[in-house]
Amino acid sequence: MSRVGYVTSGRYAPPAARREIVAVSADGARLHVEVHGEEGAPAVVLAHGWTCSTAFWAAQVRELAKTHKVVAYDQRGHGRSPAGAAHSTTALADDLVAVLGAALAPGERAVVAGHSMGGMTIMAAAGRPEFAERVAAALLCSTGSSRLVEEARVLPLRAGRARTRITGVVLGSRAPLGPVTPVARKVLKYATMGPGSAPDRVEACARIVHACPTKVRHAWSEVLAGLDLDANLAALTVPTAVIGGTVDRLTPITHARGLAAALPNCVGLTELAGMGHMTPIEAPEAVTHAISDLVDAHMKEKTG
Repeated sequence: MSRVGYVTSGRYAPPAARREIVAVSADGARLHVEVHGEEGAPAVVLAHGWTCSTAFWAAQVRELAKTHKVVAYDQRGHGRSPAGAAHSTTALADDLVAVLGAALAPGERAVVAGHSMGGMTIMAAAGRPEFAERVAAALLCSTGSSRLVEEARVLPLRAGRARTRITGVVLGSRAPLGPVTPVARKVLKYATMGPGSAPDRVEACARIVHACPTKVRHAWSEVLAGLDLDANLAALTVPTAVIGGTVDRLTPITHARGLAAALPNCVGLTELAGMGHMTPIEAPEAVTHAISDLVDAHMKEKTG
């Protein structure tokens, strides 16, 4: 699958990988994996969210690859990863484990960062022995562990059954998004980004989201609608930082605060004022610094 449709210039244009590999998951699903930077440098693994792709991490990849080995992969059905038969949190965990095994050298560990569904991927994989062996620290960015539809504020309605029902219909729509138009940009900005988001950031997000196949978007929306990973948080014992945007409508800041309170080894909660759900693009420096800070704090003995 090509990258046609993504922005082609500026900080949000996907950089060329040093090498590309395929990770094979437990059920045979094939995952497109990119490796940036140099072997032997501290490793970072990036897991993107629902309807996104490796392109979502362009700003982080470009900066971190100067001093880190950066691994980014397309979740199944997204970007250049074909859609697998399974859509579940178990599949997400299987996929992350497969990527860690394929992209990291024997004995190599990494800081793993996940945005939205990517953060849920980390939570889902937390109890796996392969995760414990490979992951030194984690970043949960603009994500939640349960009650996603009930707490979403995409619709300007009072919380309750009506809002939950209508939100579920909207997020789970089978309708194609179509081309990126001025109206589409406005809708995406309202639903997923802060009101002050610059046009280039809105454009980058819109192109990435609109590139996601309709069937894939719908299939994963059903998984997210029933998400319940609260019990998995106890298994996420590696040092874990949490980031959230204060005006996030998809995973409101209450999710970030709840995660920080529930995690057994939370090493910090960052609330980004005025930012929405797409924090790696809306606040690229803050997210990049959070990742590099975790590397500095928890991988020195592995790399120094």
